[in-house]
Amino acid sequence: MQALWMLLASVFFASMGVCIKFASAHFNSFEIVFYRGLVGVVFLIGLTRVNRVSLRTRLPMMHVWRSTIGTISLASWFYAIAVLPLATAMTLNYMSSVWIAAFLIGGALLVQGRQTPIRQQGPLFLTVLAGFAGVAMMLRPSLADDQVVGALVGLLSGIFSAFAYLQVAALSRAGEPESRTVFYFSIGALLAGAAGMLFTGVSAWHWPSALWLLLIGLLAVFGQLFLTRAYSHGATMVVANLQYSGIVFAGLYGMLFFDERLPLMGWLGMALIILSGVAATVLRSRTVPDAPAEEH
Repeated sequence: MQALWMLLASVFFASMGVCIKFASAHFNSFEIVFYRGLVGVVFLIGLTRVNRVSLRTRLPMMHVWRSTIGTISLASWFYAIAVLPLATAMTLNYMSSVWIAAFLIGGALLVQGRQTPIRQQGPLFLTVLAGFAGVAMMLRPSLADDQVVGALVGLLSGIFSAFAYLQVAALSRAGEPESRTVFYFSIGALLAGAAGMLFTGVSAWHWPSALWLLLIGLLAVFGQLFLTRAYSHGATMVVANLQYSGIVFAGLYGMLFFDERLPLMGWLGMALIILSGVAATVLRSRTVPDAPAEEH
């Protein structure tokens, strides 16, 4: 069932990316982050009341850390979506799966030391490197010279996403329900967006373009709930690799809505990323025991 939750999350996030591309013509990135957080807070207050889930937490600092790194990732990702082709922006953010693999492998080696010889990790390291090679293949034909900043910001979003997803797993093991975790993350997005708007200003609302903000918020909160459930109840590496499916959805959406055409090398890179993710899952299950995600 965890596989289905992650696939649904990937569909919702890719759909959200489409809405962000349209909304970015009318609103800046901080405004989109703010309204994404606002819609999430309102929705989750109602959801938790219906399900009788308390929003009080025993772990405020863990939520602060998860919200901080998650919001940095979110703002970076939204900016990348606005300035890059959709599939490219999604790929950079979804490099979080590759970063998670690298973090967990490195953590296992540090903890186990000589008990886990480097040669036993060789195949798994190669799959991670293959994932990076696939990303390079996707970026090379689609990244223009004037999009370098957007690419760097998108890369940053992937790194912080990796930390955020590991923290989601840590909160789950501490007993936090997914709706509470997503609620505090939405508060973080709301506050960060509001702070950014103090410097970037507020755009005038024009109907029906403002409806994109509502759609972004709803797609984001459902995607986040599905993603949090997947990471909370499934093996971190398994659901991380399934997240790669979002790249495929984004590529299809890009062709359908924005006439973004990936050349053959781009599609081959996408295939390499997915295959390396599957291989990493199989190899890690054999060579690296599950590593707990500690609070950083």
